[in-house]
Amino acid sequence: MNSLSQPKKILVAPLGWGLGHATRCIPIIRELQRQGATVAFASDGEALALLRQVFPDLTSFEMPSYKVKYRTRFMVWNMAWHSPRILRTIWLEHRTAQQLVARHGFDGIISDNRFGCFSSIKHCIFLTHQVNIQIPFFLLKKIVNLFNFLIINQFNECWIPDLCASPNLSGELSHPVNPFLKKKTSYIGALTQLPVGQTSSKRFDAIAVLSGPEPQRTRLEAALIQQFGQLSGTFLIIQGKPEQLHEAPTFIPNNVKMIPYLTGEALHNALLESEVFIGRSGYSTVMDLARLGKCALLIPTPGQTEQEYLAAKFLEENVFFTQKQNKLHLKSGLAEAVKRSGLHNHFFDEEALKNAITTFLVKC
Repeated sequence: MNSLSQPKKILVAPLGWGLGHATRCIPIIRELQRQGATVAFASDGEALALLRQVFPDLTSFEMPSYKVKYRTRFMVWNMAWHSPRILRTIWLEHRTAQQLVARHGFDGIISDNRFGCFSSIKHCIFLTHQVNIQIPFFLLKKIVNLFNFLIINQFNECWIPDLCASPNLSGELSHPVNPFLKKKTSYIGALTQLPVGQTSSKRFDAIAVLSGPEPQRTRLEAALIQQFGQLSGTFLIIQGKPEQLHEAPTFIPNNVKMIPYLTGEALHNALLESEVFIGRSGYSTVMDLARLGKCALLIPTPGQTEQEYLAAKFLEENVFFTQKQNKLHLKSGLAEAVKRSGLHNHFFDEEALKNAITTFLVKC
């Protein structure tokens, strides 16, 4: 419990691209509550719907949506196409953050990759695992990382959900840190909503957990349904659609069970009851897999360079097996996935997270 007499009011604002930013904010919100803070959250779309399910009693706000769609496998083209909208959304969310601070008296903000969600008069944290964005074009990489630095530098602190020392989960994405950011950067250990995995009887040969921007999420879902129907075994698909609890494709093979969304204990149990995990190679997914120690077949979102980097990293390290979405072959992919070592549960540092939040609340 925070020793200060007046509870601090904190706004937690995860990005709404997929569900990973929201799920990794769950342990942050819980630790803030444990230390006596009054917490509200702000996001958009499926991320906002998810947090409202997990924390129905907390105040919530809707933030402007980036509405980014990965229509091609070329990240540069995707971002260039959406850049006017992205810049406008950053401006809109900054204005929204300032309005929320003024109207509701928030003492501090924790923004998970929302570039505009800060206030010049309050203590603000930027949570990210990408301080060294990986792009294959050298000059463009320099430009993008300069923009990234200028944005993060608007915040008082930068928290990285990983370990500083090697081995770590994020690799070059957050190692090394820009030398000008080092003084405001803290590594707080990996974050996950899931408890440590326990031995469980197997109900499913594989579980597929979907998330991320459209139309790629739906394209992967369709490919999985089609290929699962050609395999022997029993499979579970979590659609990653918390706001649409009754939507399902018209045809589902008899050996496939489809659920719109799971979280908390229900998701934890489903993962433990499945032999192999199938999903995107997003960083939040990687942290969940590290907690559970599961083998996995990772399929990066086409055009998302962060996921492509992580997939290549863990394939080279013989940790996970990976396939491209347009070359998905589940029969061989599942067979290869069980041969890999998976990750282990030593990337988490609960004390680092507790200490970071304690210090943050004092500064607010």
